[in-house]
Amino acid sequence: MSAIRVLLADDQALVRAGFSALLDNEDGIDVAGVAADGAEAVDLARTERPDIVLMDVRMPRMDGLEATAAITADPALAGTRVIVLTTFELDEYVFGALRAGASGFLLKDLEPVELLAAIRVVAGGEALIAPRVTRRLIEAFAAQPERALREPVELSELTDREREVLALVGQGLSNQEIAAELIVSPLTAKTHVSRTMNKLGARDRAQLVVTAYESGLVVPGG
Repeated sequence: MSAIRVLLADDQALVRAGFSALLDNEDGIDVAGVAADGAEAVDLARTERPDIVLMDVRMPRMDGLEATAAITADPALAGTRVIVLTTFELDEYVFGALRAGASGFLLKDLEPVELLAAIRVVAGGEALIAPRVTRRLIEAFAAQPERALREPVELSELTDREREVLALVGQGLSNQEIAAELIVSPLTAKTHVSRTMNKLGARDRAQLVVTAYESGLVVPGG
């Protein structure tokens, strides 16, 4: 099995060095390159085609959210996933990262073992949001009074069960938890999630989360 290739993007040299040292010492993970700003990250992503980009938010020239959007919108980088890493637990960064197509949003104060696990989870096709961010994110997003709910045309193509699955994904539930909630097997839950992603043209679970928020399927306290 080939190693997971990771590109690091952060404007602080010390942070880049720390992440590089951590990843270089981990079996099954290789550092594909390091970038000091968003523009450099996009250029390196296009030349190196990494599996994962660890992307800081606040960087010069081009910030991490703009760089994330550029990477996820590039058809040539369909196999590249972005994990946004930041020291700021601010809602607009989470919203921005998810809307830009990020597959993960994590805070920099996580433990090294958690970062390594996150890289493997996202490389495997799953989406990952820092657990303590998820619930607050749902509530803050849905509570915005000026937010205009929109229902994508594709949502009408979902079965009742697939809408139910979409809402559960939006609440941050894993396939195992969805299976327990619906009283089905984990394989059946995974199949429902995959079909929902296909019908909505979602890149990964993170995009399902955004759709669940913006369509109003996920409601605070619901």
